[in-house]
Amino acid sequence: MPTLVFIPGLLCTSALFQAQINVLETTHKIKVADTTGLDSISAMSERILAQIDGPLILFGLSMGGYIAMETARLDASRVHGLGLFSTGARADTEDRRKMRNDLVRLSAIGKFRGVTPRLLPKFLSPRALENEQLTNTVLHMAETVGQHDFALQQKAISNRIDQRPHLSSYTSPSCVVCGDIDELTPPELSVEMAALLPNCNLKLLEATGHLSTMEAPEACLAAMQSLIERAEQGS
Repeated sequence: MPTLVFIPGLLCTSALFQAQINVLETTHKIKVADTTGLDSISAMSERILAQIDGPLILFGLSMGGYIAMETARLDASRVHGLGLFSTGARADTEDRRKMRNDLVRLSAIGKFRGVTPRLLPKFLSPRALENEQLTNTVLHMAETVGQHDFALQQKAISNRIDQRPHLSSYTSPSCVVCGDIDELTPPELSVEMAALLPNCNLKLLEATGHLSTMEAPEACLAAMQSLIERAEQGS
């Protein structure tokens, strides 16, 4: 049976997937990928392949999706299922790179916490921003990751490759899930990825922002369970 590997996004921890892990850990072996201490998407992917044995089903959100795609590119034979949440396959534009560099500079001035409230409206939908427990969890994740790893992660994201030329060669089951009001990775990027992946299910979530697994936990769990079933049938 494949190990389920959850790969957090920028400034995120396992809390990003906790609602899904709580259910899936009763039937499957679970690992949460370490996305700290490295400044390269490829290096993060290589660490997953080195640290976790056997077949894998990957679930990555945003930066975690970049890592999941790179892991599948490096060793598709071990990746029996690919779940891409709130992410995109394109490389960064120059404007995006500048934005990331600006955020890193801001984070290095004064308290790191000063940056994360600035990012909250990008991470969450207006409805989710009204949920104090949810916003506190997001802020706590960012504080746990910290400024040093925030800078490393932004460097890794800035230098990632364009995965679009590689997606058509991944023929195992995949799913692409995105909120329909996601500002950071708009749904058209998900439509693009789903069209390139040969064996893909696409799900757009109504009135949901970037942190889809937290805003729409049940819908994301259902998408994961469907992918697991398809992947295990093909094993």
